[in-house]
Amino acid sequence: MDSRIRLLPEATVNRIAAGEVIERPAAAVKELVENALDAGARRITVALEDGGIARMDVTDDGHGMNAAELALAIERHATSKLADESLTRIATLGFRGEALPSIGAAARLSLTSRPARADHASVIAVEGGRVAAVRPCAGAYGTRAVVRDLFFATPARRKFLRHPRTEAEHAEAAVRRLALAAPAVAFRLECDGRTLFDLPEQQRRARVAALLGEDALLDVLHERDTLQLAGFAGPPSLTRATAAAQHLVVNGRPVIDPVLRGAVRAAYRDVIAAGRHPVVALFIDLPPAELDVNVHPAKTELRFRDPAAVRALVVGGLRRALAAGAGVSAARPSVRPPLAFAPARPRAPGFAETTLPFGDPPSARVLPDAPPPDPAHPLGAPVAQVLDTYVIAVAADGGLVLVDQHAAHERLTHEALREEMLAGGVKAQPLLIPAVIDLPPQDAERLLQHAGALAALGLDIESFGRGAVLVRGMPAILGTPDPKPLLRDLADELAEFGDGTALNARLDAAIARMACHGSIRAGRRLTQAEMDALLRRMETTPRAATCSHGRPTFLKLARAEIERLFGRS
Repeated sequence: MDSRIRLLPEATVNRIAAGEVIERPAAAVKELVENALDAGARRITVALEDGGIARMDVTDDGHGMNAAELALAIERHATSKLADESLTRIATLGFRGEALPSIGAAARLSLTSRPARADHASVIAVEGGRVAAVRPCAGAYGTRAVVRDLFFATPARRKFLRHPRTEAEHAEAAVRRLALAAPAVAFRLECDGRTLFDLPEQQRRARVAALLGEDALLDVLHERDTLQLAGFAGPPSLTRATAAAQHLVVNGRPVIDPVLRGAVRAAYRDVIAAGRHPVVALFIDLPPAELDVNVHPAKTELRFRDPAAVRALVVGGLRRALAAGAGVSAARPSVRPPLAFAPARPRAPGFAETTLPFGDPPSARVLPDAPPPDPAHPLGAPVAQVLDTYVIAVAADGGLVLVDQHAAHERLTHEALREEMLAGGVKAQPLLIPAVIDLPPQDAERLLQHAGALAALGLDIESFGRGAVLVRGMPAILGTPDPKPLLRDLADELAEFGDGTALNARLDAAIARMACHGSIRAGRRLTQAEMDALLRRMETTPRAATCSHGRPTFLKLARAEIERLFGRS
C-alpha cells in the first residue's frame, strides 16, 4: 500500500462529492426541484422511471440559462445564489453549487435551458463527469433536466439502492414536501407513466389538504419577537403510526429537524397516546441571520441561533391551537374548578331503567323528560347513561354524542390542576389523619427527592423511615382518593422520565396522573344535572377532546353518518 499523500483526481473527487449529496434518486430529484424553485418557476413537472434509477425528468418554466451559464452551472461550486461569502443571509433553497456536477459525476445528465427573450435553447450533457460542449437546440422557456442511469459510473453505490418501488416512494415524499412548501407553484408528478398528483397554484390550506388528505385541521398562528409560525395541526383524535405526516418548513425550506420535531412532541405530549404521532404542516419564518442552513449536505437540518426561542414558538403556537373545548373554537377560556359530583346513590331519581341485552341491569338508564338540544351546545343534551360509564347526548343537528365519563372528567381535572399550578400552586387539603404509605425503598426515595415540586401540586409528603412516606395533605381538587395508588403511580412516572428530564415535563406527567386518580370512575351513576354539567364543562375546557393519556373523551356521529349507516342516504 502506497502511504504517500497525494491529490485525488478531479473525477474521483466529484464522485466522492456525489456520494455525499446524491445518495439515492430522491436526493437528485430534490436538488433539481429546488433549482427550479430558485429559478422562479410557476409550474414544475417531475417524471420518474423505475423510481428515478432509470430516468428522472424535471421541467420548469423558470428564468432559464443561456449557453455560457449552462457551461458554468455544471462546474463544482459555481452558483448564482450567494450574494456574498458570509453564508449568513441565505434566502434560496440551494447555494453550494454542488448538485449538478454531483449528478453529472454519477449519472448521465442532460440540461436544456432557454431564458426569456432568447430565440433558441441550449443543451449540455455530462456523463460520468465527462462534459460535452454546449450546443444550440430547440426548447421551451425554462429548464429541463434529464438524468439517466443513476450511479452507472459508480456501480458499487448502485448496489445499495432499494427496489424501484421503494425508491419511487422516497422520491415522491421529497417532491410532496417541496410542493407543500411552495403552494403558489403548480406541481405535477408522474411515475412510470402514472400521474401521482397534478396540483394547480393554490392557497396554503388547499395545498396542505390536497397533499395530506386531511381538511379538518386546526389553524396555527403565533408570533414571538421576530419569529412567526403559521400552518395547520391535526386535532388530538387525528394521529399516525409514524411522523411521516409532519411537515416542517423554515423560510420556505422543508426540513427534518430534531429541534422542531421535539417541539411538536412536547406540544402534543399529554393529548395523544404514547407511540402515536400528530399530523402537522408548520411554516416558520425568521430573519435569515438567525439561521444556519449550512450544516448538512442535503440541507434538511438547521442550526438556530436561539433554539429555545424557536422551540417555545412551536410549542406555544400548537398548544394555543389545541387549547379548545370539545366541539368549539380554539379560543382559550379561563378554566374553572372541575365538577363536584355528589356521592353515588343506589338509584338516581328521574331515570327510567331499561335492561339491554348486554351486562347486568340496569345496563341503560334513560331520561324520561330529556331537555331539547340547544344549538349553542355542540355536545348536545344528555338523554341516557349506558353501562354506568357512557353518557349519550343528542345534538341540535340530530347527531349522537357518546361521552366516556371518566376520560372526560379526567381532562377537566387535569386542566383545573394545571391552571391552579400556573396561578401559584395547587391548593392542598390537609388530611384529618395523616396516611403512612409503605413503598419500595427506591420509589419512596424518588418521591421524597421531588417533595418540593409535588408540594406545588398540593401533595404534602415527608419521610417516615425507610420505604415509608407520610402523606399530610392531598390536592383539594381531587376530593379524597386513596393516596397509595396515587403515590405508587407518581413514583413510576418520575422513574420513567428520569433525572435528565425538565421539571415542567415531570410536573405535567404528575398532573396527568393525579387527574386520573381524582376523576369519576366508570360504573358511577350520574344524575341528569351531573351529565349536563359534564357536557357543558367539556365545551369550555381546553383540550377536552382527549383525556390525559390521549384517548378520546367523546365520539360524535353526525345525522348524515347515521343515515348512511342505515342505508337512508
